[in-house]
Amino acid sequence: MNQEGARAEELCADLMRAAGLRLIERNWRCRHGEIDLIAEERGTLVFAEVRMRSPGNFGGAAESVTAAKRGRLIAAARLYLMRHPQATCRFDVFLVDGPPRHVQWIKNAFGE
Repeated sequence: MNQEGARAEELCADLMRAAGLRLIERNWRCRHGEIDLIAEERGTLVFAEVRMRSPGNFGGAAESVTAAKRGRLIAAARLYLMRHPQATCRFDVFLVDGPPRHVQWIKNAFGE
């Protein structure tokens, strides 16, 4: 991960903590890929994807959350949940566009 990406992830982790979430894991890796941030909010595990784009780099951050990316994130979360079979979960996405940094936090981004 480059320095800008690391700063974007740290910004999003700070936003989660400020909102009362407890950060559990950062950059959790498995054979399906990586989960950027894993937190807990009132008994719910929150799997968070941080997507960052600079102006002019192939569209904005929202366009970078493809169906394939969602599939990899969900597969990785399933493996993580094997250690926590009773846990409820949700998937959040942080879209970081900039500079200047503009963060959009989409809670339950893959929910019904």
